[in-house]
Amino acid sequence: MHAVPHRWPTAVALTLAALTFLDGLPAPAFLAAVLASMPLFYLGFGVFRGELRRPGALAGQLAGLAGFAAVALLAVAADGDAGLVVLAAGWLGHALWDLVHHLRGRVVPRAWSEWCGVFDACGAVALLLAAL
Repeated sequence: MHAVPHRWPTAVALTLAALTFLDGLPAPAFLAAVLASMPLFYLGFGVFRGELRRPGALAGQLAGLAGFAAVALLAVAADGDAGLVVLAAGWLGHALWDLVHHLRGRVVPRAWSEWCGVFDACGAVALLLAAL
């Protein structure tokens, strides 16, 4: 029970995921736009926290932005169930991106990467279930 208060970001993410996905999937185009815009928060935090001054940090964040935007565009172009699967892969990829940031403790606050990663993983599962 001692760890529960420290997992508040997970509780926030699970609550938000339940409110977002349990009563039906939001429009795939909206979820693609969210995927494409998620890295902008990392860039903003990185600038605010001075993390992007480290060698390669800005390039890594820009590569993430380009990669997630490309997956989002591919998902919209694929449409239908194939588009949902591509979108789910993008959301799962972002959950892994969050995990890496969480483990390294860089760019964004650890609470942010925790709640975002849990929410993204829930979104990926919801997208895959919708594609079935």
